[in-house]
Amino acid sequence: MAKNPSGLREFGRKRIVALKRKPSLIPMVVLGLAFVFYSLNLTCISNTTAKINTAGMGLSEFATMLFSILSLVSFMNAFPHRKKVNVPMLVIMVVMVAIVIYSDVHYAGSISAAINRAENPIDPTGVNSYIGTASSVLRVHIVILCVALGLTALLPVYTKLLRSINTNIEVEGNGGMGAIDISGEDA
Repeated sequence: MAKNPSGLREFGRKRIVALKRKPSLIPMVVLGLAFVFYSLNLTCISNTTAKINTAGMGLSEFATMLFSILSLVSFMNAFPHRKKVNVPMLVIMVVMVAIVIYSDVHYAGSISAAINRAENPIDPTGVNSYIGTASSVLRVHIVILCVALGLTALLPVYTKLLRSINTNIEVEGNGGMGAIDISGEDA
C-alpha cells in the first residue's frame, strides 16, 4: 500500500495555513521545548544542588522552574488569537525569560566555582558525572531560551514571509464561470 503523496502535501499545506493564521506558535513551541528540556533533566540539577549546595543554587533552580512556567503563560496572553499583541504581557515575558537566563548563569557559575576551587574541589566525573550533565543542560537551556527570544523578536519578519507563501488550492472546473447568467432575466 503506497501512501497518497497528495495527502502528505495537503497535510503540509494545512500546517502552513495554521502557521499563517497564528505565527506566534513558532516561538511558543521553542519556549515550551526549553521548559520541557529543563524539566526532563531536573534530576541532574537537583542532585547537583544537593552535592554542591552553595548560596543561591536552590533559589536559582526554583526561579528557573517558576519563571519558565510563568513565561509560557504570559506568552500565551501576549499573543491572543486574532487580536493585537498585548505589549505589557510581552514585556513581562521577556523579563521572565531574562530572569531564567540569569538564574541559569548563576547556577552554572556555582558549578564552575565548586569544580575549580582550591580546597576540596568536586570532580565532575565518575560518581559525580551528573554535575557535568547539569552544566551541559544549563548551557543548552540558555541557548534554547535565546533562540526563543530571537524568534519572538523576529516575529514580524517571518510573519510577512509566511503570508507570502501561496496555499491556495487549484480547483478544476471553474473555467466556465463567466458563462453563467446571474441577472435573473429569462431569455
